[in-house]
Order: sequence, then C-alpha cells, then structure tokens
Amino acid sequence: MANIYFGQLKRSLAIMRKDILIYYLKGPVIIFGILIPLFLFLAFLTGSKNLSTDFLISGLIAMTMLFTATSVSPVITPWESQMNTLERLMTYPISIYTLILGDIMASVLFGALITLVPVIIGLIIGVNIIHPIILIIGIILASLCFSALGLLMATPPTNAPSNVMMISSLIKFPLVFISGIFIPLESMPFWGKAIASFSPLTYFTDLTRYSLGNGSYYPILLDFAVIILFTVIFFALAVKIHKKTLPMRI
Repeated sequence: MANIYFGQLKRSLAIMRKDILIYYLKGPVIIFGILIPLFLFLAFLTGSKNLSTDFLISGLIAMTMLFTATSVSPVITPWESQMNTLERLMTYPISIYTLILGDIMASVLFGALITLVPVIIGLIIGVNIIHPIILIIGIILASLCFSALGLLMATPPTNAPSNVMMISSLIKFPLVFISGIFIPLESMPFWGKAIASFSPLTYFTDLTRYSLGNGSYYPILLDFAVIILFTVIFFALAVKIHKKTLPMRI
C-alpha cells in the first residue's frame, strides 16, 4: 500500500515539474502575477493618506498571493485539452487525485515564491515583520487554499482557456474588494463584514496584517482554521467535479 501511495506521489511530482516547465516559467506569467496587484496597490495608494505603510504592504502581499496562485492553474486543463495532451495524460496509471495534486503543488510553489517579492519590498522600505513564523505559515496555507481554488475554477468542461479566464476574473476581482484589503474590516458596515467573512482572502489578509504588527480583526487561530477549511472544501469540490467533467474534455 505504501508503495502505491509513493508511486502516485512521484507521478504528482512529475506533473508538477511538467507544469512549471511548460506553463509557469514564462515571463508574462510572472509579470502578470506581480503587476496586476502592484497596479491596484498603486491606484489605491494615490487616494489613501491615512493608512500606514504596514497596512498597505500587507494588502499587497495578500493580493499577490491570490493572483499568482490562481494565475495559471485554472487554464492548465483547458490548454491541455485543446492541445490533445490531456487524453494522453489520462491514459497513464494516475488517479484524479494525483493529477490535481500535481497541478496544485506547482501552483503552490509559484504562488509562495512570487509572494516573497512584496515581502522583500516591504522590508526594503522599512516595514517590520513582527511575527515571521505566522507570516510563513500563512503564506503556505494561503498558497494551498488559492491553488485549490484555481483548480476549482478549471472544472467547467470547456476547451477554451479564455472562457475559464473570464470565470476566474469574475471571482478574483470581487474577492479583492470585499476582503478588507483596501478598507479595514473595522471600518466596514455590518453587511460588509458579513460578506467579507465568506472570503478566504479576508482571513489571509488578517493574518498578514497581524504579522506586520497591525493587529488582527479575527483570532489568529480562527484565521488558520478557516483557511484550512476553505482549502479542504475547494480541493474536495475540485476532485469531485473534475471526475465528472474530465471525460467530457477528451
């Protein structure tokens, strides 16, 4: 039994390596993951005069994580289906879990590494990381969560990456504006706080703010627990729906 699991893990690592080499190590992909959060950050910065640098950098970190971890994972399956490589991949002795885990691991690695860029920017301009361990654990968990979300976005049975990207944008941009990145949760009305509580990005933003010394709106253990819960839900849904839709792509 252990050999079976180890064999599937090796196949997941092979899929991760394939994804990184083919899809992630591209200049436009890396730039896209950094520039969109940066432009949103700069646009907000021009109109914000009462918010601290720590608050703004924590929001930039959260946005970068969301956009990088979900930048490629939603379109890998449509791309491979369009290029007729998905059919060949499905003939190998791998399970849906193995396939999705490989895609998620590539997205996690990409998301976590690119998210270090705004962290380094913050350190350069004088932002202090008060709780580095909390930030590191938060980045790892958030990269898992948003990578699983990206695979969930890839479940519609379409071979056109543009269709999936449209769905992805319709999900990601609203999450940015309801998750306390630009407006502190304390300043939101009750209905705003209620909506924000359904976004996993809210809890990662809260962890990031706490790590940079801005305090937290929710208890830290609750932030961790909710991110883990979202990760499990996204992964389970992605596996369940992919089982139904993958045969429709072949």
